[in-house]
Amino acid sequence: MTNWRVYGAVGAGSALGTSLRYQLSLSLLGLPGPWFPWATLAVNMLGSWLIALFAAVAAARLQGWVAHWQPFLLAGFCGGFTTFSLFGLEVMLLLAQGRLFTAFCYGLASLMLWLAAAWHGHGVGRRLAAS
Repeated sequence: MTNWRVYGAVGAGSALGTSLRYQLSLSLLGLPGPWFPWATLAVNMLGSWLIALFAAVAAARLQGWVAHWQPFLLAGFCGGFTTFSLFGLEVMLLLAQGRLFTAFCYGLASLMLWLAAAWHGHGVGRRLAAS
């Protein structure tokens, strides 16, 4: 039997996350250096931090409000908020424009910052769950 509430929670979280990503991306368009995809870098860094935070708290508290909201927060909101596919497209566009160094720096910086954000978010989540 399918639990339609879980699907609804994931869908609602995804809609909220996607809408917030779009708004944040629009607000970051004015950053210096329009030649660099700052918005995707920032959104995915924040999303990596949030998903690691939520997952760490949910893992420590397998019951309660965090576990209850996990489909909405992790699969829905964070899944809709982050955008790996846009990252891939932006790297391909930079390569197609012959901007190999920028594409390499963007790819490397993205991976390093996303992993650092996830590591930090996980630590914060574990501390929150312990308190």
